[in-house]
This record gives sequence, C-alpha cells and structure tokens, in this order.
Amino acid sequence: MLSSERLKLRKITLEDAPSLLTLMNDKDWILNIGDRGLKTIADAEKYIEEKFHKTYENSDIIFYALTLKSTQEFIGIAGLIDRDGLDHIDIGYGLLPEFRGHGYAFEATKVVYDHGLHNLQLEKIVGIVNPNNEASISILKKIGLNFEKMIQLPDENEKIMLFS
Repeated sequence: MLSSERLKLRKITLEDAPSLLTLMNDKDWILNIGDRGLKTIADAEKYIEEKFHKTYENSDIIFYALTLKSTQEFIGIAGLIDRDGLDHIDIGYGLLPEFRGHGYAFEATKVVYDHGLHNLQLEKIVGIVNPNNEASISILKKIGLNFEKMIQLPDENEKIMLFS
C-alpha cells in the first residue's frame, strides 16, 4: 500500500462506487477527462469491476483510491494507465471538488510517479492534459515533467498536451 504524509492510496473497491460516481459526474472531470457515461451506482460498480479490478488481477499499472489518513474519507483517485496511442505509461488523477486546492493532487501524483519509476522500474512516465487545464499542467510540471508536444489520441477529436 502506498501513502504520503496525509494520504493513503489503496485499491478501489465496490464500496467506493458512490464517491466515484460523484467524481466522474463532476463538471470539471467531464470537461478535462471526459464523460464515462456513469449515471447510477450500479454503473459505477460495473466500471470499477471492468476498469479497475481487471487491472488489479493482471498488472501493477493501476489506479488507487485516495483517502485521508486522518478520516479514511475517499477524496479521489490517482494512478498509472497503459493508454492506447501513448508509447509510455500515463499518470492521471481526479479529486472531488471539495478536496481541490489543498495540495492533495500533487501529493498523490508524486507518490504514484515515484512508485512507478523506483518500485515498478518504469523507463518513463508521461502525462497528458487538456491545454486549458492550468491546475493539472502545474502538477505535471511540479512532479518533474515537461511539455513535449501536442498529440491526438486514437478516437479523440481534440489535441492534448503531452508531458514527459
């Protein structure tokens, strides 16, 4: 299990479905990451089983639930993903709105980034971001990534920024 000063990172469980549903229906999530089509807790549970639990069985490249050490409260997700259209593993995160602006996103992504490089011995980790998402651009820079180029992922209409 991974942790930082204020956060515990653990595998996402079905009990996280209500919070994940809220997160993935947040306007900023939809704007910057995309609409995953989750409308009910059952949808969120299915998403957890298909997207997260399947990777837990086969890989160390996974997403984690972010919880506050002090209260065990779910605040978001962070992790690594082997994304189509990228040559290297991508780092990503999302926080519930009330937990943004407190340094948790940097804290979580730094732990995940360091884990990927040092424990999983990944050669390189990249980050992709919507050009209008100043907060995420700042976090990618803060963990040590630099803008490389604009790219377009398969099945996507918009170009995004690639940091490496």
